[in-house]
Amino acid sequence: MATIKLSEDKIKIIKEICASFNNNSGEIINVLHQVQGKFGYLPAEVQELVAHELQMPVAKVYGIVSFYSFFTMLPKGEHPINICLGTACYVRGAEKVINAFLENLKIKIGETTPDGKFSVNCLRCVGACGLAPVAMIGDKVYGRLTPDQIPAILAEYN
Repeated sequence: MATIKLSEDKIKIIKEICASFNNNSGEIINVLHQVQGKFGYLPAEVQELVAHELQMPVAKVYGIVSFYSFFTMLPKGEHPINICLGTACYVRGAEKVINAFLENLKIKIGETTPDGKFSVNCLRCVGACGLAPVAMIGDKVYGRLTPDQIPAILAEYN
């Protein structure tokens, strides 16, 4: 993966977020959550700066980012697609729905389309089991999905 150069503006924002939590390493989850909210993802350079500001090992920050599925080290699309793989969704055809998204977008799970519009990931449970199979695009929930519905759903975002 290519390294990115953090601009002075981004460095300042990250330092301000860390300072707002008194540079307390015990607040690492909150710091990372706010930083990801600002930038959309947590590349290595951002993790290194956070580790430095909170006076903790970079390996510990990386361990947290890689452990929690909420955090991502890759940029998400403008319209992130999350497909539920909970038991109800899985047995009702979530795998076929995932394949339909991937075929239509011509990407793999975890990737972002070249135009930056969509990214696709899977979740363990959305909590809408009665609507299985379920996918979310941003905050909008789509339920009782079938593969043939996917092209029309994606067209809503063009």
